[in-house]
Amino acid sequence: MHHFARQLASPFPLLAAIGARTSRIEIGTGVIDMRYENPLYMAEDAGAADLIAGGRLQLGISRGSPEQVVDGFRYFGYEPPQGTTADEMARSRTEVLLEVLGGRGFAQPSPRPMFPNPPGLLRVEPHSEGLRDRIWWGAGSNATAVWAAELGMNLMSSTLKNDENGKPFHVQQAEQIQAFRDAWKDAGHEREPRVSVSRSIFALVDDRDRAYFGFRDDEQDQVGMIDETTRAIFGRSYADEPDALVEQLGRDEAIAAADTLLLTVPNQLGVEYNAHVIEAILTHVAPALGWR
Repeated sequence: MHHFARQLASPFPLLAAIGARTSRIEIGTGVIDMRYENPLYMAEDAGAADLIAGGRLQLGISRGSPEQVVDGFRYFGYEPPQGTTADEMARSRTEVLLEVLGGRGFAQPSPRPMFPNPPGLLRVEPHSEGLRDRIWWGAGSNATAVWAAELGMNLMSSTLKNDENGKPFHVQQAEQIQAFRDAWKDAGHEREPRVSVSRSIFALVDDRDRAYFGFRDDEQDQVGMIDETTRAIFGRSYADEPDALVEQLGRDEAIAAADTLLLTVPNQLGVEYNAHVIEAILTHVAPALGWR
């Protein structure tokens, strides 16, 4: 979610609305910028949205991407504690959110409450059982992927990550996934983690597809600086005839290593066309690669 951009920046009303109108699909975010969030208030919103959806919320969170404005979180009233960075503030708030979502009481009840209290310390309400296991961390580096694994979060890896060794993007991303899985095993978590990667994929099956995506110049990885000190690698897009896509995607090591593939779609082209983009992949590409 991007604040100060001309798009939806407050996800929970939309998530609740989707949850109320659907019954089977997973719904989620990729990702909420924790520099802007009060973790207790967020736990209340997330718990309510998940209960409305019947436990289908898959909540993606992260330190956030480059902003529309300089240090926009400061306009929301948030300042990193003295001696810490905004990145550290985001990770600290994430740890608080995870603790609160666990459902244990921590707040001393008032001796004169407005409503009757259950015995013991109180937790944030509403509480949705199981949501704690459906939190995903958008990791931009191997180190933050390891940190996410240690805390028991699922891994969400997008089309951008720190360029840590000069290898092709999909190879670096596969290495990141392996580092995450190794750290998860070392942490001794009881459940199996989930791992997602994001891709822009367009099967050229009609004249509209060829007009929009038939002459793209982003079919190679790109490297650039996302801030003064961070060199990043941006993964390529895939746009080709279905048979060629199957061959290309079959060589993508990160897709093979992940269990969930998130498709990025050009929302400015409208609902009807994006439904066509997804249907074309499901019909002409996914079966040949064994995706389901």
